[in-house]
Amino acid sequence: MRRGLWFAAGAGAGVWAAARARRAAEALTVDGLRDRAGAAALGLRMLRDEVAQGRADAETGVRQRLGVPSPGDSPRQLQTPAHHRLAARSTTTDTNEEGTD
Repeated sequence: MRRGLWFAAGAGAGVWAAARARRAAEALTVDGLRDRAGAAALGLRMLRDEVAQGRADAETGVRQRLGVPSPGDSPRQLQTPAHHRLAARSTTTDTNEEGTD
C-alpha cells in the first residue's frame, strides 16, 4: 500500500511539473510574449478608461452641486438646485446695548 501511494504521489508531481514547464516554455516564446504584452496593454487601456469615466462622473457631480455650467451647456439649461441657492437673509444678533448677554 505504501509503495502505491508514493508511486501515485510521484506520478502526480511529475504531471504537475511537466504542465508547469510546458506553460513556462510557451510563455517565453515569441507568441507567448506577444500575448502577454497585448494583455498588459489591454489592461492598461481598460484602467485608463475607467479612471477617465470616474473623473468625468465626479466632475459632473461637482458642477451640478455648484451650479457651474458644463462646457457645452446653454445658459437656459443651468439651474442651481434650490438647496444650494444662497438665500438673502438678514443676520442680526440679540445683544443688549451694554454688550452683555
